[in-house]
Amino acid sequence: MSVPRVKRVYDPASPDDGVRVLVDRLWPRGLKREAANLDLWLKEAAPSEALRRWFNHDPKRWAEFQKRYRAELVAKPESIKALRDLLAGARPVTLLFAAKDTARNNAVVLRDWLSARSAG
Repeated sequence: MSVPRVKRVYDPASPDDGVRVLVDRLWPRGLKREAANLDLWLKEAAPSEALRRWFNHDPKRWAEFQKRYRAELVAKPESIKALRDLLAGARPVTLLFAAKDTARNNAVVLRDWLSARSAG
């Protein structure tokens, strides 16, 4: 299984992106669907509504957010089955997110969680 890349959905698409997968529960503000250039929108791979609201992109809650989101991923393996199938394929996969913070967002947690799972 390959390790996905992460990228803001607002950044221009590139051929290197491979399969572009939006992993946010909400549609990105101000972005037209055609402009997103998505292959797949996996809402179910995003953090729960309650967790998303609790985190609210507060850097002080980042460590706890990661812990809680990983617990959600473990509890709902079916939510990322399509993503695992894509990662088993030959094309690269890019996880897209809308958050302004490129270091602390759900796509980063998901990428790292998938990477750790594939390594061990």
